Amino acid sequence: MKKLIIVLLAAALVTSAKNQALAQQHHVLTKFGDDVGTLDGIIKAYYDVVTVKKGEKVSYERDSLLHIADVRVGSGGIDAKGTPVLHYTTLLQYHKGADAYMEKNGFYEHETARTVQNIRSIYHVWSSYQERYEPGGKVIGQGINSIELYYDGNRFWILGWFYD
Repeated sequence: MKKLIIVLLAAALVTSAKNQALAQQHHVLTKFGDDVGTLDGIIKAYYDVVTVKKGEKVSYERDSLLHIADVRVGSGGIDAKGTPVLHYTTLLQYHKGADAYMEKNGFYEHETARTVQNIRSIYHVWSSYQERYEPGGKVIGQGINSIELYYDGNRFWILGWFYD
């Protein structure tokens, strides 16, 4: 009986320590103040980095701190002939192609719905969104982001994303 009590106490201590460690993950911040310790925090940061006022600069550095090194990203769609197309590139190349447009016109993207699948340290997020040139302005586009993430026990990292 003593052994059973000791085992149960040890299990309770391990569970308590694990829960305390998980509670501490909620405030892991990048140097830009983005919370990457929670799934909600990194998804918020994911949208924040592509939201820019007309005439302001997009921060590739800030965005890169959300992603693993050498991440690949892209978009899928249908061309004018009805053929599926995929654009697949590095995060830096994506910024080189998109930032000037967003800076010139302004760009506001916000999440409208989310579905999450998770097995251990891997997360897949389907995140629907709407786009505008200014907050509260006319919707200029909508779609879905497919975002893969890894939780390393301390923070989330974006492994890649694709949108349509």
